[in-house]
Order: sequence, then structure tokens, then C-alpha cells
Amino acid sequence: MMPTPMSPQELINALQSSGARLVDPRAGAQSRRGGAGPSDHKAMTIDGQTVMVPVHTAAAFDSPYLVEAPDVYGRSRVLRGDVVLGEVSFPARPKFYDLETADGIPYSQIAVLHGRDVLATTVLQSCIRYQSRTKTCQFCSIGQSLAAGRTIERKTPEQLGEVAEAAARLDGVTHMVMTTGTPPGKDRGAKILTESVAGVKARVDLPIQVQCEPPDDFSWFQAMKDAGADALGMHLEAVTPEVRQRIMPGKAQVSLETYYEAFKAAVPVFGFGQVSTYILAGLGDSVEAILETSRRLVDIGVYPFVVPFVPISGTPLESHAGPSAEFMHRILEPLAGMLVASGLKSIDVKAGCAKCGACSALSTYEKALGQTACGGRVAAE
Repeated sequence: MMPTPMSPQELINALQSSGARLVDPRAGAQSRRGGAGPSDHKAMTIDGQTVMVPVHTAAAFDSPYLVEAPDVYGRSRVLRGDVVLGEVSFPARPKFYDLETADGIPYSQIAVLHGRDVLATTVLQSCIRYQSRTKTCQFCSIGQSLAAGRTIERKTPEQLGEVAEAAARLDGVTHMVMTTGTPPGKDRGAKILTESVAGVKARVDLPIQVQCEPPDDFSWFQAMKDAGADALGMHLEAVTPEVRQRIMPGKAQVSLETYYEAFKAAVPVFGFGQVSTYILAGLGDSVEAILETSRRLVDIGVYPFVVPFVPISGTPLESHAGPSAEFMHRILEPLAGMLVASGLKSIDVKAGCAKCGACSALSTYEKALGQTACGGRVAAE
């Protein structure tokens, strides 16, 4: 059967699952290789939604989808064979990338643009588990960009505040994501994030999501909130014990029940829907397991941000196939219904990955349900 033009939702799902080949790799903002995610991607805008599409992965090199060079209006057609499936455009290179700190560090080594209007940084570009392949998360490439000299290991609060102010002023950045590799110590990065948030808020009033593993002392949630953090991410990645143990043996030592206890403690601090978790579909968890976990999270008030797993070059899982578009559809359609029914919507998240939505088609499923409801039809139609 010949392919036919796709809806924006279908096109996003297809490109994120299979990646894309680019006629002009220089189009738009510079793509990223390695480092904390999303890596090996390029930002593209489809029907007003900016998404991250794999372009440097093994799957992308063999992708059936070709993105043409932009025309004079900045638009690029997406082809499968001779059939036009849709159209994309590329966000421009941010202006703050042209600046550097007083000690000569390029701003792009301190923080980078994700999607269209999100500033993202890995405050500590190292992890206690990364050097040991018996402990590291098998999908992680946090050390790659550091080894390549594209970032620095430790960003100071002062550097982060300087870059965030410039990104908001020059490029209209509207929120920020701060993640971290896990350092030694029981706080699991909460202390570094608390100091970093305070550094940014001293310079610019930008909504911030912090991301770390659950600290042993849950009072860190209030400390991060008091410092100015608006939202929190604690990422499960995989949802069943057997997959967690196989894919991330070190992180699996922090049990699922510990995560759930942390979620229950964090939601009253940050608010309903302001705590989220990243779930990577395609690592081995079934559709049913991901939806069952999502239901449990939604009942707590946690937003389950389900994204397709993208294998990154240089990691143990670089040859692991990502999920199909059909697999993602079987998750995202009922999950969106679950979220909309519960009032947990990405548009209401103050900052972070769920608000950005660039790494998953989930928010487009939410919007489609909202449009259906406004049109007076039931969502199941």
C-alpha cells in the first residue's frame, strides 16, 4: 500500500519512532550528539508543535522518511518515497549561543536550547554509576559530550543564572530544565539542584523543573521548592523490576516502592501535576505494564511522560530497536484519555519535559481529545 499524507500526530509518531534523513543537516539549530538526553536529535516544528526527531542514530540512517532542504519560506517537505507526508520547519539557532562567560566558556557549554523555548542544563555532567558498565544505565550517554569538550562537568549557580537571563532576554525562553548526574551522597543531586535553582532565580524569574533520583531525606523537596523550583521530575525510565534490573542495574537498587513513596511526598509540595516521571517505551515493558503504572501515577497526581526510546550511538543499547509508531499509539491514545479525564494536562505543567512535550507525541494526543470534546463528540469516536 502506498503511504498517504499523515496527520500531525501520525507524522510526529512516525518520525520519532523511525528517525529521519536530512537533505540539509545544517538546517535550523545545531543538532546534539551524546550527552544527557535528548541526544542525537534535531528540533523540528510540525503544525506548531516543536518536537525532537532522531537524526544521528542507526535507525535514522536507514529511515524511510526524508526531510528536504528548507524552501525560501523555511518549510521542508517530509517524503516517503515520492509521497509527501507532511511539512516541517526548523527552529533557528539561538542568539545566546554566540555569547561566552567572562572566563571564556561558551554559553552553549553551560545550557542548551531544547525544543523551541526551553533552556536545559545538566548541572553535574557525571554520575557515580557511569564509569561502571555493571551499574550504569545502558541507554545513558552523559559522559559523551563531556569527553568531546562540548560541555563542562560542573556548572556553577552564577554561570547558570547568567546564561538563563540571556536566553530569556535574547531568545524568549519561557522555562528551564535542570537535571543532574547522580553524585555520591544520600541527597542524590538535590543539594546541587537547590543551589543551582537559587542562582538562576537571583537573575531571572524563569519557571524551573529540577530532575533527580529520590533523595533519602524527602525534606529536600521543600528545600528545592523554597529555592525557587516550580516542578520536579523523578524518572522511572522502566516500570517493571525485571526490565529495570537488566537495563539500569545500578539505578534499580532504588526500588520502585521508594519512587512511589517519593512521589507521594513530593506532590503536596509541588502541587497536583507538577511532579512528573519519564518513561521510556521500547525497553521491554509491555503496553499493559506502562499503562498500569501510568494509572497508579495519575492517581497520585504525577504526570507520566511516556516517550519512545531512542538508541544513542556509543551506548550498550545503540543497536536496540526503538518502538514502532503503532506501539506508541497503543500507549499514547489511552494514556491521553487517562490524563485528560483526571485533569493532568501538559499545558498546566509549569516547567519541564512534560510542558515542553518535544520528545513525545503525547501532548498532541491530549490536544486531539480536547478538540474532539469541544466539537461535541465523544473521545472514543
